Amino acid sequence: MANVAKYDREDVVDRAMKLFWRQGFNGTSTRDLQQAVDMRPGSIYAAFGSKEGLFKESLQHYSVTMASLLQEKVTQEGSSLAGLQAYIRCVVIERRDSAPSDMCMLVKTVAEITETHPELLQQSQALMKKNEQRFAALLEQAQKVGEIPAHKDPQLLAKYLQVQLIGLRTYLRSSQEPGDVETLINEIFTALKS
Repeated sequence: MANVAKYDREDVVDRAMKLFWRQGFNGTSTRDLQQAVDMRPGSIYAAFGSKEGLFKESLQHYSVTMASLLQEKVTQEGSSLAGLQAYIRCVVIERRDSAPSDMCMLVKTVAEITETHPELLQQSQALMKKNEQRFAALLEQAQKVGEIPAHKDPQLLAKYLQVQLIGLRTYLRSSQEPGDVETLINEIFTALKS
């Protein structure tokens, strides 16, 4: 009789993602993973190949989770631009106490990982680029309905939003002033419309 996996892969990846997001790749030991996902090291390696393999799936899961949240906000707001603003407000301010870290997991990975794990660095960079492309697609939609002036470049605006998102999270982490950050978010989106 063949061995059957006695775990829920999605649940394991979700738990590992939260741990990696909080502690980073290098700050997470195999023992930490064992406790977080409730699997023995041999089972982790059999299922994911290595700590790196589990981390790769965790990065992908994080990216999909954030993309779903973005789409949820766009749907709720009924507007691409308002959805983007609601998304940024949500990840920067509203979820900061419930998220495992007040930094984006992808940004944290890019800052932490060196040439010792080039695949993880490249995956994080690629997923950040994918997020930027999601922003650009929503900004193009906003432009088509007249929310953003036609002369503005949605690709450049997407890069601008990505930089702002990273900066806002860092600023809030250091200032502990959510009211000021809310004002800054409003100013960013006012500038996009002009």
